[in-house]
Amino acid sequence: MPDFSAGIVLYRMRETILEVLLVRPGGPFWRNKDEGAWMIPKGLVEPGEKDEAAALREFEEELGSRPAGVPRPLCTIRQAGGKWVKTFALEGDLDPDRIVSNRFELEWPPRSGRLQTYPEVDRAAWMPLGEARRLMLASQRPILDALEADLYSNV
Repeated sequence: MPDFSAGIVLYRMRETILEVLLVRPGGPFWRNKDEGAWMIPKGLVEPGEKDEAAALREFEEELGSRPAGVPRPLCTIRQAGGKWVKTFALEGDLDPDRIVSNRFELEWPPRSGRLQTYPEVDRAAWMPLGEARRLMLASQRPILDALEADLYSNV
């Protein structure tokens, strides 16, 4: 059975502009990357865990706070590497300058025997959809299309 992840696309309206909260992974692989590096907060669904619970847990682990409200199912995508991601939409707000991410250990430089710790998320930012599409991991861009369709289908 393939690995499944779950994540939340947090969104808000600023006047007439739809914005989404995206995160950039921490660690040396992402340090100098911007375009194509941003994504929704997400992570692996543990055995026996419900998708929505995993999405909320991962959001809290990566950003340091649990979002208020009940996320609603949005879409399931397949990332370029083959991993499936179940996404949920949730309207809300969060100060990206106040995130506190969990940390992970990585041997860096490779084969050095030296373990270093890095934040799982090194930055979070609110972005209008156009900017989000430009900066987001290409295989996650369909999440933005699904959000837009979900929000504007009844207009």
